Amino acid sequence: MLREHDPAWAGWYAGEEAKIRAALGGRVVRLEHVGSTSVPGLAAKPLIDILLVVPDSADEDAYVPALVGAGYHLRLRERAWHEHRVLKGTVPDVNLHVFSPRCEELDRMLAFRDRLRAHPEDREEYERTKRELAARTWGRVQDYADAKTRVVERIILRALG
Repeated sequence: MLREHDPAWAGWYAGEEAKIRAALGGRVVRLEHVGSTSVPGLAAKPLIDILLVVPDSADEDAYVPALVGAGYHLRLRERAWHEHRVLKGTVPDVNLHVFSPRCEELDRMLAFRDRLRAHPEDREEYERTKRELAARTWGRVQDYADAKTRVVERIILRALG
């Protein structure tokens, strides 16, 4: 499932960014390409993770209908975890993570991405872990994600330290 980094992924993000901005206009507080496809040189699944910050992620009526109209569908609602929402896009494969401003998860996600971009040793450690885990058979995709948590948290600590 992992592929070598593809420079086309940045273009895929740019297309999605334009679509989201057109759908939401001034309701976009922040929009960032995050996840493995946002890190040059890092092998990844061809899945574009996008961080969207809106004024209030719990106020779905303010942004979900417009995003549905742009081709996304609401996939996950996590009220107990920062009012996180995930919308899914299919061409390309997109996970659109929605949060409100001042959520500490924003800092963590961006610090992780920026650390991987700037520190080859952390990028290599993370890729090595991903490759080892990808070689296994997982009952659920979430099990694979959970198995990466230890190395991710270690890198985030270095980034925030």
